[in-house]
Order: sequence, then structure tokens, then C-alpha cells
Amino acid sequence: MNVKRLIVGIVVWGVTASSLLAWGPIGHMTVAYAAYQQLTPAVKTRVAALLKLNPDYPNWDKQIPAGTSPEDHDRIIFVAASIWADDIKGESQYSDDGPDPGGNIPGGPNSALNVGYSDLLRHKYWHFIDVPFSPDGAKLPDIPAPNAQTQIDAFRAVLASDQPDELKSYDLVWLLHMIGDIHQPLHATARITQGDLAGDAGGNKVKLLGDADSNLHSYWDNLPGSEYQFCAKKVHCVDRAAVLNTILPVPDTSAAGEVKTAVWVHESFDAAQTVVYQAPIGKREGPYTIVPWSAYETSAQQLALARLAVAGARLAQVLNHELK
Repeated sequence: MNVKRLIVGIVVWGVTASSLLAWGPIGHMTVAYAAYQQLTPAVKTRVAALLKLNPDYPNWDKQIPAGTSPEDHDRIIFVAASIWADDIKGESQYSDDGPDPGGNIPGGPNSALNVGYSDLLRHKYWHFIDVPFSPDGAKLPDIPAPNAQTQIDAFRAVLASDQPDELKSYDLVWLLHMIGDIHQPLHATARITQGDLAGDAGGNKVKLLGDADSNLHSYWDNLPGSEYQFCAKKVHCVDRAAVLNTILPVPDTSAAGEVKTAVWVHESFDAAQTVVYQAPIGKREGPYTIVPWSAYETSAQQLALARLAVAGARLAQVLNHELK
């Protein structure tokens, strides 16, 4: 991400350009950091125990500096766990599935599998929901399932149940990630046109030129900040998320308390049409140029910060009121 378009809290860190997935690790960690501040003491204790069951826990734990307080230790683990669902995309023991070579389309009984860490599928289609719209009257396809909305609801049900802790741990780390995902407007949208009835893959096919990232989806992913090594150094990125939290807006009480997954999706879908696909973004695949500090960029950054803040508040609400 070009330094000219980094939000104020990121500029001081001198972030390196990169194209990442979902919100990008900084965005996901920002959501998790915001949520952790709002958890009850009992829930903090509960999630700390569950996260110890994650297979990557030893790797997270060994990166934490000696002398870190127990409270800071547990917060770092919680925030680091929020990108586990993206980390596994680069781990060789996991594999893609479904009819799409890239693993982005569900297909078959394993797509909705929920058995815990023995499941070695990446389930990339759990990261988004392709709610379609068309600016030119093209026929809209059905929404593929399972998707982010179906899985968030399924995993929330497990957290509220008497299922074993191993399964709750698996579902917890997915929820830490997917609740962030679903608040990114392009993770709840597919633009369908007469020229591309398959859709634009949440803006991934919309090309950009100039200072912005190479496509519209990457541009929005990286608004909270990008990270060249995909946050291999977890503590470093947790620190960046902490600083970013100091400039997040405070969501109003009614928005923070909205816990219906379908409402979150609807909000992101609406934001995509009212902000994301506005000028200079046209009705085709581009390329387009987003000018640094333009009206579009200002609106995009304001929306991104608002969505990160409300996602953190809602994640905390889910864990505080549903986790057993």
C-alpha cells in the first residue's frame, strides 16, 4: 500500500506495500484487539484456555517476549489467533477443495464440515458471501453455500452449546477471523454484469492503476494497513493493531449491540454499493485510478475504520453472551 494513502496511525510505521487477503492481518488484528478490550474477565479466561488447543499455539507463544505480563500474553495470543484462518492458506498440510482450482467455491459434503482441527481443508469460501447485484440488469445467480454467513451462525451455535472444547477452539479461531471478514464490504458482495455473469469476485477482477493496489478488493483489504511478511512476527503486528485502535471511532450502542449475522452482511452489501463501487470505479473491470487523498479515498478510509470498530464490538458481544 503506497504510503500516501495510509491512514494517520499507520504512516508512522513506514508500512511496506503488499497485497493480502481478507482485511489483511493488520485489519483482522485490529478487530480482535478492539474486541479483547471489551471481553469480561471470565470470557478472557475461557478463550485463553480454548486457544491453547490450537495447533499453532506453541508458535504464537514462543514469539512473546520474556517478562510479558499474563494479561498482555493472553491478549497477544487472542489477537494473533485472529489470522489463523489465513495463515493456514500457506501451510502445506492444508489443502483447497471444491470445483474451483483456487478453492473459492464450495462443493460436496466436506464444504460445511465442522469436526475441529482434524479438518485439513482451507475452506476459503468461508471467508465471504457472494451476495449479487447488477448495475446493468444481468441475471443474478444463487448465493453459493456454505459461506461466511452460514458458518458464522453454525460456529456461534457450537460456542453456545455443550460441544467439546476442541471443537469450540476450532470454531472460535474461525469466528475471530470471519466476523472481521464479513464487515469488509467486498466480502459480502459480487457485482454481476452482462459481460461477466460469473461476477467480479468481490472486486478482485476490478483492476486499478496508480498508487492504489492492483485490484479493488486488495485496495479495500489494505486500508487498515498492509504487512509484507503477512505478520510472521505476530507481536510486531499486534503492536500495530494496538496503535490503530487509538483512532477507531466508537460505534453507537445500537450498532455495537446488533448481533444478527444477516444484518452484518446486509450492511456490508449496502456499503459496497454506496461507497465501494462509486466513482472513479465504473461498471466494467477497469483499470481505474483512485487518487490519494481524493474524496473516494477519504470515504473509503472512514468506512473502513467504522467497520473495523463495529466488528470488534460485535465480536465481543458474541463471545461475552454466547460462549459457554
